Amino acid sequence: MILSGAEIVIEELVAHGVGVIFGYPGGNVINIYDELYKNTHRLSHVLTAHEQGAAHAADAYARISGKASAVLATSGPGATNLVTGIANAYLDSVPVVFITGNVPVHLLGRDSFQEIDILGVTLPIIKHSYVVRTVAQLQRILKEAFLIAMSGRKGPVLVDIPKCVQVDTCEYDPGLEISKPDGQRRREDMSRLEEAIEAIDRSTKPFIYSGGGVSGSNTGQQVIELSRKLNAPVGMSLMGLGSVPYSYGMNLGMTGMQGRYAANIAKSESDLIIALGVRFSDRATCNTESYAKNATIIHIEIDAAEIGKNVSPDIALCCDLRRALPELIARVKPYKNERWLERIRALQDDDCIPISDDFTPRNIIARVNAACSDETIIATDVGQHQMWVAQSYRFEKPRKLVTSGGLGAMGFGLGAAIGASLASGRERVVLFTSDGSFGMNLIELATAVTYGIPLTIVILNNSALGMVRQMQTQFFDGRYSQTTLERKTDFTALANAFGAAGYNASSLAELDAIMASIPQSGTCVIDCMIDIDEKVLPLIPLDGGISDMLT
Repeated sequence: MILSGAEIVIEELVAHGVGVIFGYPGGNVINIYDELYKNTHRLSHVLTAHEQGAAHAADAYARISGKASAVLATSGPGATNLVTGIANAYLDSVPVVFITGNVPVHLLGRDSFQEIDILGVTLPIIKHSYVVRTVAQLQRILKEAFLIAMSGRKGPVLVDIPKCVQVDTCEYDPGLEISKPDGQRRREDMSRLEEAIEAIDRSTKPFIYSGGGVSGSNTGQQVIELSRKLNAPVGMSLMGLGSVPYSYGMNLGMTGMQGRYAANIAKSESDLIIALGVRFSDRATCNTESYAKNATIIHIEIDAAEIGKNVSPDIALCCDLRRALPELIARVKPYKNERWLERIRALQDDDCIPISDDFTPRNIIARVNAACSDETIIATDVGQHQMWVAQSYRFEKPRKLVTSGGLGAMGFGLGAAIGASLASGRERVVLFTSDGSFGMNLIELATAVTYGIPLTIVILNNSALGMVRQMQTQFFDGRYSQTTLERKTDFTALANAFGAAGYNASSLAELDAIMASIPQSGTCVIDCMIDIDEKVLPLIPLDGGISDMLT
């Protein structure tokens, strides 16, 4: 059949199971939007208030659904407004296909109105990208884009479609099948599997380090099986939270710069670290010179580029965890070291988080946690509140935490919470944010209210840019340069102005009453005023090691 480029875009989105596309219209995607108008029975569109909100919403939609999602934006500023969202998806390995319009091919490179080389702009932060120069290329490119986004280490793909390509027509083949381009084919290397098994069998104090790759590959249960066989504790990266249930007895929580005390000490005292689907980022390792200096490191990772990039492992397997973990579980010897287990239990006893009736961040999070089910999706922005959630919230299931890990993008949370709710079938989502982060993209309240998103927004409001202020307190002698906010924003009134319900909570009893009264539908904002000097602890200075941990 003969279709226009705009029609081909719709057909391929539908063919790849994209039920919802997020975006914002403009002149150089108007033809695609015209086809969306004709196909509302096949494909829903969510109009966000800003393209960055669309990018973050699609990011979360992909994380929760486990499928590639899609974003549509016009050329020029529409495309550049996506950049933060593209970078966020790239660093957190999220499969999103970003479709942008551009000026007609014959005007490319002439500084035409709203022309931008978005391929050049995003080249360092994209898994793969295309400029479609003829309509005959379009179908194959879109198929490749979704295939690449979901293959190997998942990630974002950009497809830039000039306006003339959207208008031109060609033959469309509904049955077209393609293979992944040669440059995108993954090369697995499990040649050192036997060495890994021997190293594990020699270990007396093993530690499993579970990352985002475990959540992405749905191998959390296999991690538990390996942990039980080796009697090995499990620590997690930020992106790995939820991969192993909080209630699992050997789960020590998050490791790293703001990790739990027990997890960091146990990792430092282990003689073997089995690192699964992690990047060994600077926030996870801090000073790499002293990181795990007494341990053999086995790194199992799907992306060869990550092996040895930050920490040099003793043994590396470049493969899917779904291949490696069954081999290890079947072949390593069962082991139980009572002294190591006693040490782990002692660390867990020392790591208890005290609970009181004070209106502190940890207690606020605990009360919200108690009001939610294990199925509730939790989104966060970035800052102190993000780390308090990572340290304290009891995640029992994978894919229930949506947070900006690698990029650390303030303003991520609200758009992400919207996308997460839609991906879950409009289940209520809780967003933990702060006055600083919430101020970045609060315009997306308009989107949440317009689409009736069931969303509870909990603002931990300390009238400061808390994480940077904490660093100024601890490392810069209290010189609070531009981190104490003098804003007069009334978040309750602001919520009401957008059409959401606004509440103030100044005690745990008030918070409990609000949480109990929230209706099943609609968006609400709960402003919780906390002390400006609340700190995230434990904390390891970025250039420090375990011995430098502040508690």
